[in-house]
Amino acid sequence: MRIAIASDHAAFEFKAALADWLRDAGHAVEDLGTNGPDSVDYPDFGYALAAAIADGRADRGVALCGSGIGISISVNRNPAARCALVSEPLSAKLAREHNDANVIAMGARLTGIDMAKACLNAFLATEFAGDRHARRVDKLSNPPQLETSR
Repeated sequence: MRIAIASDHAAFEFKAALADWLRDAGHAVEDLGTNGPDSVDYPDFGYALAAAIADGRADRGVALCGSGIGISISVNRNPAARCALVSEPLSAKLAREHNDANVIAMGARLTGIDMAKACLNAFLATEFAGDRHARRVDKLSNPPQLETSR
């Protein structure tokens, strides 16, 4: 599978370890940075990851920052990306199965490396269930026009 991975400075070591682990598992990994401890802005890396999903360079993505929150918000600004913040394998599995998430986010300061690997295993091994979930997922990328009250 083609996987794009990105992080800010708080997670660059975490990202490097996960990227190596994914490569060892046989995945093609595109590392979108950052590559050092110098402070950077997580939205820049979240946007780059979402672009890799949107343009088809990656099938799945892994977004990392200190908490996982900020980078997940930036990834989700792109309508082609469905990023779920996860902290354990069940949420990673359900993100794929019910929400067709194509990106997961994790916090390097909150999630240990073994738990992150377990989340990635669940995320990558799970297929989207489709059926009743498909119409809901479609609404995530195509929100209805809502009437505003005055």
